Amino acid sequence: MRVLVIEDEAKLLNILLRCLNGEGLTADGVGSAEEAFEYIQSFHYDLVILDLLLPDSPGTSLLRRIRNERHAMPVLILTARSDIDSKAEGFSAGADDYLTKPFSLAELSMRVQALLRRAPAIQEAVLKFSNLEINRLTRQVRRAGKRIELSPKEYSLLEYLSLHAGRALSRSMIVERVWDQSFEGLTNIVDVYIGHLRRKIDEGYEPKLIRTVRGLGYSLDAGEAE
Repeated sequence: MRVLVIEDEAKLLNILLRCLNGEGLTADGVGSAEEAFEYIQSFHYDLVILDLLLPDSPGTSLLRRIRNERHAMPVLILTARSDIDSKAEGFSAGADDYLTKPFSLAELSMRVQALLRRAPAIQEAVLKFSNLEINRLTRQVRRAGKRIELSPKEYSLLEYLSLHAGRALSRSMIVERVWDQSFEGLTNIVDVYIGHLRRKIDEGYEPKLIRTVRGLGYSLDAGEAE
């Protein structure tokens, strides 16, 4: 599952990203409201962790903007503002939970897992493409009813492809989202892992789901692989 962390303090942001990624989640981090909104408009997120004090806009203003666009993912406010008025404003803007700084990573983890179990995330927990089934809560993958074992990185790549099914994804996009790194120096890693996935997901099954888009990258759909 994918989480967006909106926090302008770089040190804390890095700690949160390491914590979430260490628990098997795919976490993106941004430091401003405008950048956060662009990410939310471009990618599917199952949870947003939001600081209220952002450099370009109050967190509550961003939250209202998110809700006005009908994005329904749970939002956890993470802030130093502990007064009751701030909490009331946060929940009124559309927050699902509120955690004040300083906090323990253990408590944050428990709250994150609780929010991920709630609707509407549950409604989108199982992704199906032809006879491929991806359970995003248990991270289990089946093809034609048969359990397929994937490494954590293979699963993250398949999940990313599935969340953008039918869309051609460039190698640079895949590296930035799945490996959380710039494209430089990782020219072949995407092709290697796509090969792993094809052997596990497509080999011996029909239709072939992982398609090469010549001159660009890859996509997941029911068309024939080139």
